[in-house]
Amino acid sequence: MSSNIDWSDAIKKEAEGLNGEDFGEVQDVSNGFVLLQRGIINKERFLIPQGLAESYDGDIVRFSISEDDMLNKYRQGSEVESASATATTINTEQDMTTQDNVQKVIETSPLKEERLDVSKNVQEQQATITKRPVTETKTIKVPVTHEEVSIEKRAPSGGDGQVASEGPVTSTQEISIPVKKEEVEVTKTPYVKEEIAVTKKPVTETIEVKEEVTSERIDTEDLR
Repeated sequence: MSSNIDWSDAIKKEAEGLNGEDFGEVQDVSNGFVLLQRGIINKERFLIPQGLAESYDGDIVRFSISEDDMLNKYRQGSEVESASATATTINTEQDMTTQDNVQKVIETSPLKEERLDVSKNVQEQQATITKRPVTETKTIKVPVTHEEVSIEKRAPSGGDGQVASEGPVTSTQEISIPVKKEEVEVTKTPYVKEEIAVTKKPVTETIEVKEEVTSERIDTEDLR
């Protein structure tokens, strides 16, 4: 499309027609027309509307018309060139008339307005994780064994009527019999019950920032 063509780069570049015909060389581009020149001795000049330009690859400008169309419709001196010149004259006259009607600016004054510029800075904070001792009472059932002394009366091992080697005791006599008893001894051993993993992740949230801004306004009064 002609709107995608860099016409300042296309000057002095070759031009071709719809079927690859030699259209000459691009000489100028103005007022919506492309001026082409073909030939060295017998030079021909053509004025083709820019809208008929189909493509430009950096070396050749291609138009969507045939050579016959160019010769019959767009040879310089034809109605196309006259129409172009007439349109240019009319536009120039309109511009001059418009300039005459425009009021002269005698003073300018800028109107200013404040705008909010938001920036973000990173603040360091501390997230505290606290471990504290918690005391609780635990009950464990432990089986313990102890020895007890029991007295049982029975017949003498030597039979009834056996003569004793000694007489009865004349005073109180104690017989010591060792007995055993298990006692519970409690010790505490620390062990790793479980562990915690501390992670950090960014969380984005939208907050509203409100701030007053000042702008300038023009109040006009009728001057008569």
